[in-house]
Amino acid sequence: MSFSSIPRLVIAGLSGGSGKTTLSLGLVRAFKRRGLPVLAFKKGPDYIDAAWLGAASGAPCYNLDPFLIGRRNILPSFISRSEKAGCDIALIEGNRGVFDGMDLKGSQSTATLAEMLKSPVILIMDASKMTRTAAAIVLGVKNFDPGLELAGVVLNRVAGARHEAMLRRSIESYTGVPVLGALPKLKEAGRVISERHMGLLAHQEHPEAEAALERACELIERSVDVEGVLAAARKARRLRMPGARAAGEENKGKKRGSGAVIGVILDRAFQFYYPENLEALERAGAKLEMISPLSENGGKAWKKIFSGIHALYIGGGFPETNSLPLSENRGFIRALKERVEAGLPVYAECGGLMYLSENIQTEGSRHRMAGIFPFGMALEKRPVAHGYSIASVQAKNPFYPVGTVLKGHEFHYSRPSRTGQNTKKGGRSGLPAARLVLRMERGTGIEGGMDGLVYKNVFATYTHTHALGTPEWVQGMIRAAQKFRLSL
Repeated sequence: MSFSSIPRLVIAGLSGGSGKTTLSLGLVRAFKRRGLPVLAFKKGPDYIDAAWLGAASGAPCYNLDPFLIGRRNILPSFISRSEKAGCDIALIEGNRGVFDGMDLKGSQSTATLAEMLKSPVILIMDASKMTRTAAAIVLGVKNFDPGLELAGVVLNRVAGARHEAMLRRSIESYTGVPVLGALPKLKEAGRVISERHMGLLAHQEHPEAEAALERACELIERSVDVEGVLAAARKARRLRMPGARAAGEENKGKKRGSGAVIGVILDRAFQFYYPENLEALERAGAKLEMISPLSENGGKAWKKIFSGIHALYIGGGFPETNSLPLSENRGFIRALKERVEAGLPVYAECGGLMYLSENIQTEGSRHRMAGIFPFGMALEKRPVAHGYSIASVQAKNPFYPVGTVLKGHEFHYSRPSRTGQNTKKGGRSGLPAARLVLRMERGTGIEGGMDGLVYKNVFATYTHTHALGTPEWVQGMIRAAQKFRLSL
C-alpha cells in the first residue's frame, strides 16, 4: 500500500473560456517564485494548455484524463510522477465546466477527478454583469455534489473595486466559501496569451512566451491571495493507493525495444505529444531521435539521418501555419519517401496525417507536402471534428492487432480534398477505402466513419491516443521498429 500527502489543488471553471489557464499559469509561476517545486497536470485531451503549464513549471505537464488514460491509472500516475519530481505542490487544471462529463452522471468530469484525487478545488468564474447572482451560482456548485471540496472562488472579469466588494460580500455571506481573488476585466490588448483557431497560441510558436508567463504571474500576484491558495492545497487529505504502477509502466525483464531507434518529429509545426507516450517508448528500451523538417540540412544529411532510425512518430500540431517551410524542404521529403518505400514504419497523428498528404490548402495558398497519400488537405473555418473518440481496428495494419479498441480524441479543421488525377472514380476524395482500417465507434475519422489510413508500413489517423489508456500503441511501435531493424 502506498500513501501520499502531496499538497494539491484542482482549478475548475463553470465553462470553457472561464480563465482556468490564466489562473493556473499564474499560480504555477507564483509558487515557483516562492521556491516551491511545482508539478502541473492537465485534465482533458488538450496539448496546448499542457505545453504552457510545462513551460511555466519547468517540468513536463502530465495528463490526468479519466477517459484517455483510464480511471485505474489516475492515482498511480499522479502519485508516482509527483513523488519522482519531488514537488512541494501539484496543480491540476480541469477542463470544460466543473461537472461536465460524457454522461448524465458526469463520470469523466473535473469534479469526479478532484474527488478521485481527494483534492481541494478552486473555482474561477466569470462575474461579468452580476453581483448577488454570483452567490447563487457558487451555492449551486457547492451543493450539487457534496463530495466536491470547494476551497475557494476566484472571480474573473471584475469591473472595479465596488463590483468586487459586492461580489465578495454576497458569496461569502450566502455560501461560506472564501473569495481568494478577483481578476480585472482586461481589454483584448491586455490578454495574457492571444488565441487562434484551435485555442491559445501554442507556446512553441509564441514570440514572447516567457514574457507572457511573467505577465500571468504578475496578474495573479496582484489579484489573488496566493498564500490562501497554498493553505487550501496543504489541507488536501492523504491519498492511499495499492502499490501497483500505472498500466503499461511495468519494467519486466529485458526491454523489448532495446536497440530500436525511433525518430520523433518535434518542432513548432509538430508539437502535440503526451510526455507519457515518449517516456513509455524509452521505458520499453527505445532510443528517441528528435528530428525536424524545419531544420536546414542537405539531402545527403537527411538520408543519413533516416538510415539510422527504425520507426518514425509524427504527432499533431500546426503544419498549416508552417506549410511553406515544410514544403520547401524537399530533401527531407525525398529521404522520407525513399525510406517509406523501403518499409520504414511511420505512425502519424492528425497534423502528421496532413503532412503525409499531397498538399495543404488554406485561403489563397496551396503548399506541397510529402505526398505519401493521394489527396490534399483543405482547412475549414469551423472544426470538422472535436471530441473524444473510440475506434476499433478492422483490418491488418503495421501497429495494432485486429480487434484492438483505441480510446482517443480528435480536434481538427482539416478534411481530405479532391486533388485531380489521383482521385478514384466514385470516391469523395480519392481515399483508397480498402486501406482505412479503423471504424469509428465514436467520432468522425477521415471519411465515411473510418480512420487509420495505411500504406505499406505507414499508419496515419486523426485519432490521438494516450499510452496509458491504449498500451497497445507502445507495443505496436516497439514491435514495428524491431521488425524493421532486424530486416536491415
